Amino acid sequence: MPTSIAAEAHMRDLHRDNVSALLRYLRRLTPPGAPCTAEDLVQETMLRAWRNLDQVPTDPERQRRWLFTVARRLAIDAYRKTQTRPVEVGLAETELTASTNAAAETAIASLTLRHAVGQLGAGHRSVLLELYVNGYSVDEVADRLGLPVGTVKSRAHYGVRHLRNALMNS
Repeated sequence: MPTSIAAEAHMRDLHRDNVSALLRYLRRLTPPGAPCTAEDLVQETMLRAWRNLDQVPTDPERQRRWLFTVARRLAIDAYRKTQTRPVEVGLAETELTASTNAAAETAIASLTLRHAVGQLGAGHRSVLLELYVNGYSVDEVADRLGLPVGTVKSRAHYGVRHLRNALMNS
């Protein structure tokens, strides 16, 4: 990545001369309700220009073509990503409603967790207690319980997995 003063000045000029045209172009390529996507793509285009400043042509017209090609490819990649992932839903678009059975669900989850903890062996239970209730690190728990670090990690892994399965299956 270039770091010279001349490279920084060149990048500032490149940004000044092309950023508004790139933004207008990318706003036409992105969905109407996603102005941030176009701005993100402009930033990524300029970042690519900075990383490859030695490949950016010096002629202003060729510079602009190079930048628009990079921007178009980034827009295509962004579009393809949206086609392979589920639709993103913003928090403002979701309806936040409290469950009418929240107290009952909490009580059931609490009882299920107590039962699952009771099913754990003493070794697993003591490791989880030290790690997650008392807040000690793995190394500290190993010292406190006189166990190898690997044993502490293993017991924590299998203990948490047991609790997770118990809560998921309730």
